[in-house]
Amino acid sequence: MMATTHALAGAAVATVAFVLAPEFAPLAVGAGFLGGLFPDFDIYVGHRRTLHYPVYYSIGAVPALVLAAIGPGPSTVAIAAFLVGAALHSASDVLGGGLELRPWHGHSERAVFDHFNGRWLPPKRWIPYDGAPRDLALAGALAVPTYVASSGMLRLLVGLTLIVSAAYTVLRKPLAEIARQLARLVPARVRPYVPDRYRQSS
Repeated sequence: MMATTHALAGAAVATVAFVLAPEFAPLAVGAGFLGGLFPDFDIYVGHRRTLHYPVYYSIGAVPALVLAAIGPGPSTVAIAAFLVGAALHSASDVLGGGLELRPWHGHSERAVFDHFNGRWLPPKRWIPYDGAPRDLALAGALAVPTYVASSGMLRLLVGLTLIVSAAYTVLRKPLAEIARQLARLVPARVRPYVPDRYRQSS
């Protein structure tokens, strides 16, 4: 799934704060958005392994939610929302395609690394690949709760995120070819640092 879809999922879950702790709701939604985005910061360094922890984020989110419920405050609410967003992202990557430059080919059986069990989880491909039309539709659905519950800058953030999602969906397959061509131009001494999925496709 797209990073933007994950970010919108984290924000959507955090909208529960508008009911439970309205004074912290914008903070919670922002933290959920960032938490949903955060695991994909490893995109060029051990993608879906370095910052993706489908089990450990979930374990960490439980006490964080308890602390936020017992003592709601800016820090406890933000940390809980962030961890829930990161956990949701890491766990839901298994629903998408495999870790490859062109996941619509369905060659890779690596969706996300499970550090707890020390193995790669296989992709279910319910969302065939990041940037698929189905992915964009999911992003649109996930945007609704945040857009409805919030206002101002948060609504603007949701709108801009959907625009980025739509643009990526249109450009997804051409971008894969561009990446393949660029990988060919990388100097030999630098090639070992280029992620495998780009080198193997070049």
